[in-house]
Order: sequence, then C-alpha cells, then structure tokens
Amino acid sequence: MLTLAVLLLFPLLLVQSLDPAFNDDVLGLIVFKAGLTDPQSRLTSWNEEDDSACNWVGVKCDPNINRVSELILDGFSLSGHIGRSLIRLQYLRVLQLSKNNFSGTINPILSQIPTLQSIDLSENSLSGLIPEELFQQCGSLKSISLAKNNLTGLIPQSLSSCSNLERLNFSSNRLSGQLISGLWSLSSLRSLDLSDNLLEGEIPRGIENLYDLKVINLSRNNFVGWLPENIGNCLLLKSIDLGGNYFSGGLPLSMRKLGFCRYLDLNGNLLNGEFPDWIGEMRSLAFLDISGNNFSGRIPSTLSNLQSLKEVNLSNNRFVGNLPESFGDCLSLKVLDVGQNLFSGNLPSWVFKLALETVSLSGNRYSGGINLPDPFSQSYQSLQVLDLSSNTLTGGVPSAIGNFSRLQALNISWNSLVGPIPKSVGELNTTFVLDMSHNQLNGSIPAEIGLAVSLQELRLESNFLSGAIPIDIGNVSSLTSLDLSRNNLTGPVPIAIASLSNLEILDFSFNNLSGNLPKELTNLTHLVTFNVSFNHLEGELPVGGFFNTIPPSSVIGNPSLCGSVVKQSCPAVHPKPLVLNPNTSGPNHGPLSPNLRHKRIVLSISSLVAIGAAVFIALGVVTVSILNMHARMSTARSAAAFTFSGGDDFSPSHETEANYGKLVMFSGDADFGMGAHGLLNKNCELGRGGFGTVYKTELQGGRSIAIKKLNTTSLVKCQEDFEREVKKLGKIKHQNLVTLEGYYWTPSLQLLINEYIPQGTLHKHLHDRESDSYLTWQQRFKIILGTAKGLAHLHRMNVVHYNMKSTNVLIDFSGEPKVGDFGLARLLPALDRYILSSKIQSALGYMAPEFACQTVKITEKCDVYGFGVLTLEVLTGKRPVEYMEDDVVVLCDMVREALDEGRIEECMDKKLKGNYPMEEAIPVIKLGLICASQVPSNRPDMEEVIRILELIQCPTESQEELE
Repeated sequence: MLTLAVLLLFPLLLVQSLDPAFNDDVLGLIVFKAGLTDPQSRLTSWNEEDDSACNWVGVKCDPNINRVSELILDGFSLSGHIGRSLIRLQYLRVLQLSKNNFSGTINPILSQIPTLQSIDLSENSLSGLIPEELFQQCGSLKSISLAKNNLTGLIPQSLSSCSNLERLNFSSNRLSGQLISGLWSLSSLRSLDLSDNLLEGEIPRGIENLYDLKVINLSRNNFVGWLPENIGNCLLLKSIDLGGNYFSGGLPLSMRKLGFCRYLDLNGNLLNGEFPDWIGEMRSLAFLDISGNNFSGRIPSTLSNLQSLKEVNLSNNRFVGNLPESFGDCLSLKVLDVGQNLFSGNLPSWVFKLALETVSLSGNRYSGGINLPDPFSQSYQSLQVLDLSSNTLTGGVPSAIGNFSRLQALNISWNSLVGPIPKSVGELNTTFVLDMSHNQLNGSIPAEIGLAVSLQELRLESNFLSGAIPIDIGNVSSLTSLDLSRNNLTGPVPIAIASLSNLEILDFSFNNLSGNLPKELTNLTHLVTFNVSFNHLEGELPVGGFFNTIPPSSVIGNPSLCGSVVKQSCPAVHPKPLVLNPNTSGPNHGPLSPNLRHKRIVLSISSLVAIGAAVFIALGVVTVSILNMHARMSTARSAAAFTFSGGDDFSPSHETEANYGKLVMFSGDADFGMGAHGLLNKNCELGRGGFGTVYKTELQGGRSIAIKKLNTTSLVKCQEDFEREVKKLGKIKHQNLVTLEGYYWTPSLQLLINEYIPQGTLHKHLHDRESDSYLTWQQRFKIILGTAKGLAHLHRMNVVHYNMKSTNVLIDFSGEPKVGDFGLARLLPALDRYILSSKIQSALGYMAPEFACQTVKITEKCDVYGFGVLTLEVLTGKRPVEYMEDDVVVLCDMVREALDEGRIEECMDKKLKGNYPMEEAIPVIKLGLICASQVPSNRPDMEEVIRILELIQCPTESQEELE
C-alpha cells in the first residue's frame, strides 16, 4: 500500500517539481512521508499543498533562507525505510529519527546532503552494513549516532576522513572486526561509544592523538591485550568505560595524569597485579568499578585522597587484608561493594559512620561481631542495602538493626550468628528483603515480624528456630517468598498464611509442624513452589488450585497426610482433631543437628511443561528411530574417510608443510622442537570424533596439551576464514570450557591446540567397565551444573556447540567438567546439515529433532536438548540410545515413562547404590526431560537451567564442597 501511495503521488509531485516556486523541501518530505507508516498520525500537518514545510510538526527552518534545517522526529512510532527523497533537503543540518521503528539498511544518499552536521538514527531496527559511502563526503559531519540497531559488519575505513567529527556512537549493534586505527586521526573527537558489539583484537596505538576526547566507551566487546598505554595523554578525559572485555595486565601508568576523570569502569576483564598507589592522584574520580578481575594484594590507602568518590566496586577480585581506615575519609561515598574477595579481620567500623546507601561486604572472611554505631549515626538514616552474607561473623543480631529507617534489603545469611531474632525487626517497615538464613539463630520467630509490612522476601531457613509460626506473619501482605525450612518449628501451619495473596514461594520443610494444612491455602493463586515435606502434618491435603498439580515430593515425610497426591485415601468420617501437648517430646521431635540436616526439596517447573510435551513423545520415538537407521548407514559409508593412523601416514610433502606452516599460540610463542608433525604421536592417541583425531603431547617445558588433527574434508579451504573463526573460539574463556590455546595451518593439515584435561571424558567415567572411577551424587550434580554454566557462557558469546555429548565433556582433577569441541561447526564453509550431521553421527540420541527438518532454524535450543539427554545419562548411567536384541531403548522415553509410573528409582545408576537424595534427583530428572522436549520453544535457555539447578542444590552441601 505504501508503494502504491508513492506511485500515485508522483504525477502531482512531478508537475510541482517543474514549478520553480515549489519548495524542494516540501516535495522531499511528502515523498518521505508517503513511504512511512504513521500509526499515531503525528505527521498530519504535513500537507503537499503547503508552499513551505516550516510550520510542520518536527520541522525547523533557517529563517534567513526559509529552508528546512532540522528534521526531528524522535519517538514518533514511525516505521518504514529511510528513502532517497531526503536528498532534496539540501540545507538540512540536523536529522534526528531516533526511537522509531525504521528498518532496512542505511541509505548512503545521506552523504550527498552537504550541510548535514548531526545524524541520529539510534533505537530503530536498521540492519546490514554501515556503508562506506556514508562517510566519503563528511566534511560537515560533527555528530552521528547509530546506536541500538541491528547493524553488522566492520566499521567503515572511510570514517577516518570525517575530520570535524566530535561525537560518534555505534553502540549496541553487532559490529565485528578490529578497531580501525583511523579513529585516532579524528582529532576533534570528544565522545566515542562503540560499546556492546562484537569488536575484537587489540586496541591500536595512537589514542593519545585525541586531545579533546572526554568520553570513551568500548565496554562489552571482545577486545584483548593491554589497556591503551598512552590513554593518560588524553588529558581531558572525564569518562572511561572499558569493562566486559578480555583486557589483561595492569593499569597503564599514564592514567595517573587523568586529573579530570570522574568515571572509571574496568569491570569484567582479566586485569591482574596489585592496584596501584597512584590511583589517589585521579582526584576527580566519583565512580570506580574494577570488579570481576584478578587484582590482588591490599587496597592502597591513597584511595582516601579521592574526596569526590561516590561509588566504589572492588568485588570479585583477590584483595586481602582489610579496607584501610583512611577510606573512611571519603565523606561523599554512597555505594561500597567489596564482596567476593579475601578480606579478613573485623568489620570496618567506619562503614557505619558514613552516610552510605549501599554496603556489600559479602563473600569474604570477616569475623567477629556486628558492631553497630551509636543511635545518632547518619548511616541509620541513609543505609538502604546491607549485605554481610557469607562471612564467618559470630555473636548475636544487634537489636539496633531496627534503627535503619530506610533499609530496603538486609542479608546476614551464611554466617555463624547465634541467639534470638531481635524484636526490633518489626521496625524495619521499609525493608523488602530480610535474609538471616544459614546461621545458628535460636528462640522463636518474634510476633513483631508482622509489623515489617513491606517485606516481600523473608528467609530464615537453616537455623535452630523453635516454637510456633506467629500468626502475625499474615499481616505482611506483600510477601512473595517465605522460607522457614530446616528449623525446629512446632505447632500448626497458621490459617493466616492463606491471607498472603501474593505468595509465590512457601517452604516449611524439615520442621516439626503438626496438625492439618488449612484448606484456605488453595486461595494462594500465585503459588509456584510449595514444600511442607518432613514434618508431622496429618489429615487431608487441600484440594483445588495449585494443590491439584503439586508433586508428592512437596509433602513427603508426613505419613499421616492423605489424598490423591500421596496415593492414600482419607477415611470417610474424620475423627475429632487431636490436641497435641506442646511439651511432649519424642525421637522425632528433637532439634536437628547440623550434620543431620536434610537436603532442600525444590519443585522443578519442568514437571508442568513436561505434561504439555507428552503429546510429542510418539513423534520423538519415530524421529530417533529414523536417525538411528540413518546413522548406521552413514557411519558405514564414511568410516574410512574419518580414519587417521598416525605418523606413518605423513608424506614428504606434508613434512615440508609442517616445517613451514603457520603455528599460532594465543598465550605466546611455544617451541615444539620436532615440528608440527612431531606433535601427532600415534602411541598417544586420546580419541577420535567426527571432526578429527586427538593426540596428547608435551611442550618443551613439560606441560601437556591436546592436539586435534582436523579432518580436512568439508572444512573451509580459505586460510583467512579458518583463522578468523579459530581466533574467535580462542577468545572464549570459562572455567567450564576447554581452552583453545592455538592452531596450526597448512592447506592440507590443520591442528587445534587445546589444554589437556587429565581425567578423561565423562563418557569414560560413566560407561567404561574397566575403569575404577565412581561418581558420587555430589560429583554428578557438580558435573551437570558446571556443564550448564559452560554452555550458558557459549550462548552468551553467540556460539552454538552443535555436538553436545558425554565424550565432549572432560573432567579435571578437581572434578570440574570442561566442555570441549565447541563451535567446530564454524569451520564448515556453511551450515550444511548433511555435512554437519554426518560429522556428529556419534551424537545420535543427543541430536535435537529439528536437525532432521530442513525448515527449522538451528539455535542454542539444540544444545539445550543435548544437555537434557546428557543430564539423564549422568543420572542413570545409561547411554542415550541402547540397542537390544530386538528393540531400541531411547533414554528419554524410558525415564519419562518411569517418572509417570513412579518407578524413578529403577532408572538411577546402580553404582550410586541408593546414596542420593530423591528430593534432588527427581527435580533434576524433570529438568533433563524438559530440556529434551521435542518442541524447541518448550526448552528453557541455559541461564534458566542454571538458576533451577542452583535452587535444587542443597546450599550446605555446596559450601562443604568449596571448602
């Protein structure tokens, strides 16, 4: 319709264009409007019968010449393409079309508007490359923003000719390649933002040429190497954000000259060494974030010189000692986060004397008590977030905690605090989150908790609390999460709990609660997780609402409960309720010691989705069976093509290539002594797969590495393409991924050099009958969780593994899993499913059904499917597909059937000999099944998988493993 409208307008516009009195601006804008969709009718004032466009909405004119000088249509909800007609606006200086829905590519015709000084096309849906032609005539251009679009490809080299450019923003796109050195020739540049892209490589030299630079943001890319050495020569810099990259080394010494810098963000890199003393010379700093690096040593006392400092984040490093007392002189400080370090000693007293708003000292080694200041401290009126969790604090919870009049979140969990919960918690009427879990608190829960009316999350689990659950808790109407599990609480579940209409999570498990469950609990319509297992509850379970779908595990351990969920019928006539003497005790009523704490039972949301996926089971069986037959035929046809016998197969010409081929080690040079072919020792073969054969060898320093000799069949033939893809894979670092350390290239021989993982594959640990290895439940859970984290990191880096299976998961000495062979499909000339599937036939049973359908897009959900199958394999010890004499057993189907029939114990690996917590095993099995759903949209992403696994895992056990 838009195209038709433009065609209908052209005769009129052609006639008008012949009239010299007719304004070119009107013609250009009317044609521009005809190609747009204007759902809010914002452009109704644009009338082709007007002689001038100067009175139109979004249009400004130069009064001296009466021609359009500014077109500002930000946030008009317009859609369509940016057409050629704007070239008629030959006096246009400002073009702002941001926050709309323009699509298509950027029209290079804009470069032919000679007066154009400012272009803002940010926050649209533009795609494709940034055209080189756009900057070939850019002498007037001072500002350009293409941020928050879907642009791809390289930064145009022609950009370096825009000598008057002052502001450049290409952030939040998918631009790739290296940073062009020509950027440093733009001497007028004041603001540079290339954040949130896929840029890579080292920062080229020459940044010191940008004398007027005030803002630089290169965060969230894939840059490597050292921080720009001469960045300190850009003396006017006020804001530096280089976070979320792979920069290494320390801070460049030149930074000490940046006396005007107010914002410094270097988080999430690989920076190391001690934090320099000269940081105190950057006296204008108001924001400092060096979190998520490898800095070590002590915090320099010179930080106290930064009197303008408002926010400091030093978390997730390896700092030791304690925070310097002089830090307390930073009177402007509002946010302090030093969590996840190695700080020790007593809590710094000055923290509570400043007017701080957020304090996080979590995950350190602080000891001693929580000593709050006198009642007149300004922190009582300012502090909003206090996190002291995961330390070794002792003593009681001070009653002065109620003096924090603005506190929104208090977390003192995972310490060794003792004594009662002070009644002053009722004074925390602005607090949303209160977490005192995993301590040794005793006594009863104070009734005053009902006065903390703003609470949304209350966590008191894993303490020694006793007595009844106070009915006053029903007054906290905002509660969405209530966890009182693993205590010694007695008495009934108060009916007042049913008034907490916003409740989503309720966990009273592992207590000594008794009596009937209130039937009014069915009114909790938002309930997602409900757990009252291992108490002394009795009578009929509530019927209706959420209780129609709860699994038996949520009420297990209450032998006197009846109802369909527990498969125990209730008597037709209920006896009169028993009145229990609260003073009686018995073998089942005593306090639980820490060593006898039961594991947490968490409901898996996958059980609900699995019901929806059940209708696809038959389709899945047929699909897998077809894949089985295809796999056998393909394997038989291609076995010879994927065979390599070792050193004797190398011809003399190959030996020459090996001596003169290209060897690259990402971590530095390495001398292999015997040449590349010397790496491939036939007697050190580790294994073979669809992409090649793996050998073990040693560097001259004695360090072992694994060499993968790639099958050259169907691989890319272009060295440049091969190296580009391998270098991308080499930049991916994670503790649960095998590190790619380098590569070797000749046209007929390609090697990938990986770190060597000594304990072999997960497949060997699960299925090798000659192996003496035995995986405990804790080790299996660690493998599943670590594999999920590795895959999630790959997906964050936009890499699909394509070949998830137990032979591609390796186990290191600490029992951590490391996912290997990821991204090798990138080395194919194109994602040809026939070639790819032929290379990974050994993954049969792990392959998602969509591999068999040419019209379905292959995404990260394929990896989720393989992960789901692998999870079931780890739990059951059975292969994904097992061939019997007259049958084929598909693991997913077998486990799903056993789960439905309540026979899940029969599926668990017999090597475990029953030494596993069923309350953890069942949710993990359900999660595996939902990950292996036949429908991709039913599978969760890997980030969701990690969150679910961490909920299932018992925190106490996690801490013990870390120790």
